[in-house]
Amino acid sequence: MRARLVHVLLAFALVAVVVPLAACTSDKDIQIPDDPADKLYNEGLYLLQNKKDPKAAAKKFEEVDRQHPYSEWARKALLMTAYAYYEAREYDESISAAKRYVTLHPGSPDAAYAQFLIASSYFEEIPDVTRDQQRTEKALQALDEVARKYPTSEYAVSARKKMEVARDQLAGKEMMIGRWYLDRKDYTGAINRFKLVVTQYQTTRHVEEALMRLTESYMALGIVPEAQTAAAVLGHNFPDSPWYKDAYRLVKGGGFEPDENKDSWISRLFRKKAA
Repeated sequence: MRARLVHVLLAFALVAVVVPLAACTSDKDIQIPDDPADKLYNEGLYLLQNKKDPKAAAKKFEEVDRQHPYSEWARKALLMTAYAYYEAREYDESISAAKRYVTLHPGSPDAAYAQFLIASSYFEEIPDVTRDQQRTEKALQALDEVARKYPTSEYAVSARKKMEVARDQLAGKEMMIGRWYLDRKDYTGAINRFKLVVTQYQTTRHVEEALMRLTESYMALGIVPEAQTAAAVLGHNFPDSPWYKDAYRLVKGGGFEPDENKDSWISRLFRKKAA
């Protein structure tokens, strides 16, 4: 009998707790059921493709991830979030979503595309050469990661092409600084910048001018053998370049001829390239 009484009292106590809570529940506390993941995803696609509203589409895709975080739809939606923000030119948001995708799904077949979105987002914000090139450096690093990690993917070819553009931009920045030093007759500072272009950005369009500027700087310092070598290497590799004509005149004007010193760092660098 005692045991039965205790059971009844416990049951009553539970009811007493539940009823006041139910009485306090307002309309605001009632949770609206989640929308189906496929419905949210398709609404995002519609906004992206038909309404041309990528930012609104990104919000829909984010809802898929929020409401159905562990579903296959969430994985797909996360990648589409990155793409939609990229289309909306919201590059920081695109990078954030794509990085999250690569972190959560590194083995996915779409990881290469997510990495490419990261790189492309940085690439789209490359500034002109007069400004800080941190974004360009990040773009180059991210593009290199695409090419290294996914060399056989369809994105690797595009990544390599964009890498050349980014490298050309960084070389252009170094040339600008080098010319600034040259104008102020700080020839050592100028040589360091032009040397960087020749050693690190040898495949860019700036290398011809860099060799000519090295000729100019070395002649100004009276380091004639290095000036002769820079001019000779320029002539050997770019015989039709107008920069070679300028370098030739500089050396000739000093009473010398372009003559490659095989022990020079310039000569060794270009022999290594040829090999």
